[in-house]
Amino acid sequence: MQVTINGENKTVADAINVKQMLTDIGLDTTKVAVERNLEIVPKSAYGDVQLTDGDRLEIVHFIGGGAADETDDDVLVVAGRTLKSRLIVGTGKYVDYEQNRLAVEAAGADMVTVAVRRVNLTDPSAPMLMDSIDPKKYIYLPNTAGCFTKDDALRTLRLAREAGGWDLVKLEVLGDEKSLYPRMIETLEAAEALIADDFKVMVYCSDDPIMCKRLEDLGCVAIMPLGAPIGSGLGIQNPVNIRMIVEQSSVPVIVDAGVGTASDATVAMELGCDGVLMNTAIAGAKDPVKMASAMKHAVIAGREAYLAGRMPKKMYADPSSPLSGLI
Repeated sequence: MQVTINGENKTVADAINVKQMLTDIGLDTTKVAVERNLEIVPKSAYGDVQLTDGDRLEIVHFIGGGAADETDDDVLVVAGRTLKSRLIVGTGKYVDYEQNRLAVEAAGADMVTVAVRRVNLTDPSAPMLMDSIDPKKYIYLPNTAGCFTKDDALRTLRLAREAGGWDLVKLEVLGDEKSLYPRMIETLEAAEALIADDFKVMVYCSDDPIMCKRLEDLGCVAIMPLGAPIGSGLGIQNPVNIRMIVEQSSVPVIVDAGVGTASDATVAMELGCDGVLMNTAIAGAKDPVKMASAMKHAVIAGREAYLAGRMPKKMYADPSSPLSGLI
C-alpha cells in the first residue's frame, strides 16, 4: 500500500504497524516521534497502530538548531530545574556534532536548545544529535525555530514532547524571514495554549516591557527578550528596556538573540539578566570551542559584577590615593 512519509510517497507492506515501519526503515523508536494524519502516535502505541493506505506520516527527531553544584548558592532555577551555568547554547550551524559537543563542554552549559526536524529517510543510520550530546547529561530545550504561525509552533512542540518527554520548551513564533522578529500576538496565543496543555514555556519575545509582563502573567516560566535580531551579532541594542524587564519580572529573564562576542554577554549579565542564550555567536566564530570558553567566562564575570554593584559614575575625576600627607 501507498503512504506518504515526510513528504515522500512510499510503498509499505500491508497490515504493518508503526513499530514495524520504523524498524524496516532502520530507525531507533526511542529517538523519534511519529505523527499520523496530524495526530501524534504515542510511543506506547507504536505496536498497536496499523497503517492504512493513503496515511500521511511525519517522523521527526532533534537536530542542532546536569545537576547543579549544591554548594553554589547563586544558581539559575527555571521551572524547578537548577542550572549551575547561566549560559544556554544552541546546537545549530556547527560543522558537525563533534564540534558542537566540544563547544557545549567548553561553555560549561547545562542546557542546550534543539530544533525538531524530519528524520533522514534515505540514511536512517546518519548521526543524530543525541549520539553526541547526551540528553541524560544536558537538559534539552526543544524550540520552535523556523515556525511562523501559532499552529506550526504548537504542532512542533507537541511532537517534541512525544519524541523525548520534555515539557520545558522554548516558544518562538517568527514574524518574517528578513528580521526574524517575534510575532507577538500569535506568541501570546501560542503561549496560552501550551500552558493550558501543561507545558512549561520559556518564550522568545520582543524587548517590550508591556508584552513581557503579559507573557509572565500568562504563566511563562522565563522571559527571553531579544538583544538584537537573531544571528546579527549586534549586541544589546536597547539596554534601557532590558533593564526595565529585569526589574519588573519575578521569573528569570534570559537575553535571547543578538549576542556577538563576550563583551555583549557581559553587558547582558551586568544589566541583571539571569542568563544568556546564544548560538551563532559561538558556532559562527573562527574557533567555536575557544569562543564558547570565552562566553562562559564573560557570563560569570558579568554576573559577579552585577552582584558586586558597580561604582557610581561621576562627571569629574576622583583620585584613588588620598591627598592628605602629600609630599
